[in-house]
Amino acid sequence: MLVFVTSHKGGTGRSVTAANIAYRSALSGRSTCYLDYDFGSPTAGITFQIPQATNGIEGAGPNGGGLHRYLRGEIPSPEQLDVWGTSERVSLRQRPPRSSSLVLLPGQRNGSEFGFTDDIGRRCAELFLRLEEEFDLTLVDLSAGRSYASQIALAATANRTLRKVTVRWLVFHRWTPQHVAAAADLAFEAGGILAMGKEYGHEPDRLRESLRFVRTAVIDSRGPEVGHLELAQQAFLRKCHEELKEQASKRGLGRTTLLGAVPLDPLLQWREQLISDNDVQAKIANAGTVDAFVKLTEKLFDETAWETV
Repeated sequence: MLVFVTSHKGGTGRSVTAANIAYRSALSGRSTCYLDYDFGSPTAGITFQIPQATNGIEGAGPNGGGLHRYLRGEIPSPEQLDVWGTSERVSLRQRPPRSSSLVLLPGQRNGSEFGFTDDIGRRCAELFLRLEEEFDLTLVDLSAGRSYASQIALAATANRTLRKVTVRWLVFHRWTPQHVAAAADLAFEAGGILAMGKEYGHEPDRLRESLRFVRTAVIDSRGPEVGHLELAQQAFLRKCHEELKEQASKRGLGRTTLLGAVPLDPLLQWREQLISDNDVQAKIANAGTVDAFVKLTEKLFDETAWETV
């Protein structure tokens, strides 16, 4: 399965949520790889705490380098880093029993966005096909907005060699009026995912069926975390929540297209990292956040969550 994650704006929690989904997928016994297609800012190595991949990896010579060099045709294949074996985080180095492989394909250090060409699209399709044969889940973290990364992904998945591969698209957004509008714009408006996909030969209805939304850093307006607020503030939050639900529904981001939501977690505001069960036991992360990651991961493989909307 190929899963693409994107957002209209930065700061949505897209990358850290995607990394945690990859982590939970591997813990559940599914072989998983994570591709850092955020070409302008390849920082997945920080989330996985892999020192040699901070801000991408160095690459020189005919065989070394990350996704930038591979897509430009400079090397035959990008480097693959075993997260369990290369992370400096103790809880990751001690690979849990019954877990499966967790692999990072990093970007290039000092890399940048680059334009689309047919050769890049072909090499991307070849890479996706190889990874689909090797892994249960291939998760691709795209640059925010209408990026070349999204263009490359849409062109590659329109390739006939990938027609039988299950493809999902996740659009991340915060629970604010600005983010809801921006997410709808990225998905449905001119130059967005559906429009760009149509240009490359995707069937619009099928592509739309493969697209779902994920809300991040959501505050429960009736939960205990708002109990310390003034009554007027609590009432205001509830009013905002109802208005957002109406706005999301009108823009196509309502209940039927929502895959799930991740609650606001202070740990992720301070440090974007994988949340382990040890972090919950140590009370530095919330159990509800882990539950959200687990549910999102399972829904990726649940066909009922992807029925026609």
